[in-house]
Amino acid sequence: MKHIRLRRISSGFAFAAALFAAPLLSAQAQQQHAHVHGQIKLDVAIDGPTVVIDMESPLDNIVGFERAPKTAAEKKIAEDAIAQLRAADKLFVVDPAANCKLGPVDLRSSALGLGNPDPNEPPGHADLDATFSFNCTNAAAAKFIDVSLFAAFKGTRQIDSQIASAQGQFKRQLKRPAGAQASQPVRLNLGK
Repeated sequence: MKHIRLRRISSGFAFAAALFAAPLLSAQAQQQHAHVHGQIKLDVAIDGPTVVIDMESPLDNIVGFERAPKTAAEKKIAEDAIAQLRAADKLFVVDPAANCKLGPVDLRSSALGLGNPDPNEPPGHADLDATFSFNCTNAAAAKFIDVSLFAAFKGTRQIDSQIASAQGQFKRQLKRPAGAQASQPVRLNLGK
């Protein structure tokens, strides 16, 4: 069984972790490690002064291949993707009412040699997982996050998200927009 990757970010973050724990454990018991090309999973937790986004994605969605980069061109693609992910405040624009600034970014991928990747990752199906933390003066005021993952990573077709906040738990699904709209951010609503 895959372990839940939510970490204690602030003293109040246990609330959000608890909200995610029960549904995630039952979903994980049903499916070991869902690795679906074109699909990214986002868990968003809003608690106290933080907005935390936990992302799981097949590496193919991000760089176009599922292994360590071999050629100079592939290494450049991987470096560019890592730089985009580290600049997460461009990929995820939290509602300005929350007044958030990007905090720690934790990237994990065994194929790219990043962080502490999942040791249970099946061979030949490399992932890139990440945790993006935003420090806010009024996180509870956040009503949306504008997500630019479709524009940044052409292999992404769908984003499945779970949101935990003081308002409750919600699931949302975002699909890649057609045509020129695909280069625009897609709004992830955080409430009812």
